[in-house]
Amino acid sequence: MLSFLGASENVVFVTAIVLMLLIGLVQLIGLGGPGADIDADGDLDLLSWLGVGRLPLLMVLVVFLAVFGVGGLILQQALLDLTGAPLDAWIAVPAVALAALPLTGFAARGLARILPHDHTTAVPLEALIGKSAQVVTGRATLGSPARARAEDHHGQAHYVMVEPDRSGAVFEEGEQVLLVRREGDLFRAISRGDFHLPRLES
Repeated sequence: MLSFLGASENVVFVTAIVLMLLIGLVQLIGLGGPGADIDADGDLDLLSWLGVGRLPLLMVLVVFLAVFGVGGLILQQALLDLTGAPLDAWIAVPAVALAALPLTGFAARGLARILPHDHTTAVPLEALIGKSAQVVTGRATLGSPARARAEDHHGQAHYVMVEPDRSGAVFEEGEQVLLVRREGDLFRAISRGDFHLPRLES
């Protein structure tokens, strides 16, 4: 077995497998950064076909190295059993590389279906327009904003600066307001109108 793996015809395939294992080890112990993603479109149709965009580029590379290395060794072993000699490397390497490309794309598409995908609850601040917010710190007047707490549709809390949408309006601490538009880091708001209404005691 060692003589087969060390044969000059198989060095490239063995190297591919070793490289694949090293990349996996580096990722496992956390020394590698996240795999690069490429937005594959237009002139990058080939990369998209290979699975780049569905999986991180580093993972596609690992899949290719695995398919190339294992496939090459299987081919060389089969030829050795059938003919008594493996293919010369200058024939075997390009042939296996070409065969590995579609297999890599097929494997990448399969992995993309079963691997968990990143999920984010981050929302742009514009998504808060139309949401209610409660003034939590300060007293807001036109030109003098106060800090308010609003929740997005994920239930995530955001702390924003608000001030009335018209002169003469005042928002007291604890008051509920409606965010109507954003101007840079500041939100304009209108009062919901129920802050000064008498409350029924439970």
